[in-house]
Amino acid sequence: MKITVHGSGYVGLVSAACFASMGNEVLCVDVDHARVARLKRGEVPIVEPGLDDLLAEGLQSGRLQFTDQPAAGVQFGLLQFVAVGTPPDEDGSADLRHVLQVAQTIGGHMQSEKIVVHKSTVPVGTADQVRAVMAAELHKRGKALPFDVVSNPEFLKEGSAVEDFNHPDRIVVGAESARSIEVMRTLYAPFTRNHERLMLMAVRDAEFTKYAANSMLAARISMMNEFADIAERLGVDIEQVRKGIGSDARIGYAFLYPGAGYGGSCFPKDVSALTRTAIKAGHPPLLLQAVEEVNRRQKQMLFGKIQAHFGGKLQGLTLALWGLAFKPNTDDMREAPSRVLMEALWKEGAQVRAYDPAAMAEARRLYAKQPLLSLCQTPMECLDGADALAVVTEWPQFRSPDFEDIKRRLKRPVIFDGRNLYSPQQLRAAGFSHYSVGRPAVTA
Repeated sequence: MKITVHGSGYVGLVSAACFASMGNEVLCVDVDHARVARLKRGEVPIVEPGLDDLLAEGLQSGRLQFTDQPAAGVQFGLLQFVAVGTPPDEDGSADLRHVLQVAQTIGGHMQSEKIVVHKSTVPVGTADQVRAVMAAELHKRGKALPFDVVSNPEFLKEGSAVEDFNHPDRIVVGAESARSIEVMRTLYAPFTRNHERLMLMAVRDAEFTKYAANSMLAARISMMNEFADIAERLGVDIEQVRKGIGSDARIGYAFLYPGAGYGGSCFPKDVSALTRTAIKAGHPPLLLQAVEEVNRRQKQMLFGKIQAHFGGKLQGLTLALWGLAFKPNTDDMREAPSRVLMEALWKEGAQVRAYDPAAMAEARRLYAKQPLLSLCQTPMECLDGADALAVVTEWPQFRSPDFEDIKRRLKRPVIFDGRNLYSPQQLRAAGFSHYSVGRPAVTA
């Protein structure tokens, strides 16, 4: 098939590369000229395992191309995938400017049938708006061309997006025309050879499904963090509780880990957008609002522990920080707990020495003018001259460090464990003060 993908961000680039790897001809459109130039050279602008190889393969085969000319993209594919950003507006609702601009572009340049497929996470009713915009553009041109609008939300996890795309647990397609359903079935057939994963539903149902899925996962995280806060005050080990409830098949272990709060480009934005949608529909979303509030509080948790340990006197102290990305296997720092922690520390006059396996360039971009931040080449280098260590992201290489070396390098043997990576008993025996999430503190 010939496929156009509008947007070369996280979702668009992964989708384009994976579709091309299955033999389709794909043209990816982005109005960012510099980004397109980089992609044409084979430079991947995001950190995502496996994506480099797919991009190189697609470019070499000629099945994957890039352009900064939207009109060329409209002419190229029957399928017009929309994977542009829907950032939060001032009130938290999804900003559909870019989505509607693409719809206007398609309607203004199409010369033949088009099936517009939304990969972008959009509120219920967006497909209706897109239809109206495209119809208006065609009317202006005096054209009567067939088109349809389909919802095909992505369920990719940053850090495993290529694997998720190629081996999906479900493919949700919101479509009502037999023609669109047939085309989407054909497109996804190579991804569903083992067993049928394609779920057909109405367009509005599919639009809602994405928001409901992310909000449900965010709710599990906030619920576990709420439990952890209570457990800590009662002298309970939340890790034992997690095992006890996770073993229940009705609950399971996924997204059941207490920590420093969720971040990234999806959960915060989508919970907020669904909250605004509910309010506009006349329903007060009390649970969604609580999920957001618990997460806001949780992102302050590590700072509160640090402040309490040092008696509120942080001026002139240096904190070593392991982990800047909001999760492992990505360089994404959007809404990352590390940012909340660092900015709170800087406000109190503390310095930060930080390391992340993937997000150093992003941190440098975000905080280029921050004199209280030093970015280090190795995790151990961060510790030199620091008063304590804070672990914020659960990268595998942080899981089994040399605690004796850590102790030698730190001015004081103190670890703030924001992801419960370490055993309190082991650190007590090693002479550390250890503060984790939902477990009794260990003081040296």
